[in-house]
Amino acid sequence: MGSVAKKGLQQYLLYLQKHPLPTKAITAGVLSAISDIVAQKITGIQKLQVRRLLLKVLFGVAYLGPFGHFLHLLLDKLFKGKRDKSTVAKKVLLEQVTSSPWNNLLFMIYYGLVVERRPWIQVKSNIKREYPKVQYTAWAFWPVVGWVNHLYVPLQLRVIFASVVACFWGIFLNLRARSMALKKA
Repeated sequence: MGSVAKKGLQQYLLYLQKHPLPTKAITAGVLSAISDIVAQKITGIQKLQVRRLLLKVLFGVAYLGPFGHFLHLLLDKLFKGKRDKSTVAKKVLLEQVTSSPWNNLLFMIYYGLVVERRPWIQVKSNIKREYPKVQYTAWAFWPVVGWVNHLYVPLQLRVIFASVVACFWGIFLNLRARSMALKKA
C-alpha cells in the first residue's frame, strides 16, 4: 500500500476511534453520494442531478450512518459481544426481521416523497407494488452480508463494511425506483 494511502487509512481509523458516530455518518454520506452518482450515470442521466445527490447524501449522513452505529452497538450489547456462529445467526435473523424491512420501507418513502417529490398516493402505490420485491431481494442478499459482518468484522468497522456494501445496494434501489418511474412515463 502506498504511503499516502496507508497514512490516509491510519488517519481515518484514528477518527473512527476518536469520533465514531460522525465518522460513520460522513462515511455513509460519501458512499451514498458515490452510489447515487453511479446510479445516475448507469440510468443514462446526462447532467448530474445535484439536488437528488445532496438529498441522498443527507439520508446517508442523517440516517444510515447513525442508525447503523446504534444498531450494531445494541446488537453487540444484547448478545454480549459474542461472535460464535449461533449468536451470529441470531444477530442476522434479528437484523433481517427488524431493521431490514424498516430501512427499505423508509428509503422508498424518502425517495418517493423527498427526492422525486411525488404525492403520497403515488408513493404509497409504488410501495404496495414494489416493496415486496425489494424486501425479498434484500432477504436473499443481506443475510450473507450480515453473516460476514458479524462473524469477521470488528465492531468499530461493521457500519463501514455495511456502508460499502450498501453503496451497491443503493445503486440497485435507485435503478429499481428509476425503472418504475420510466415504466409509468
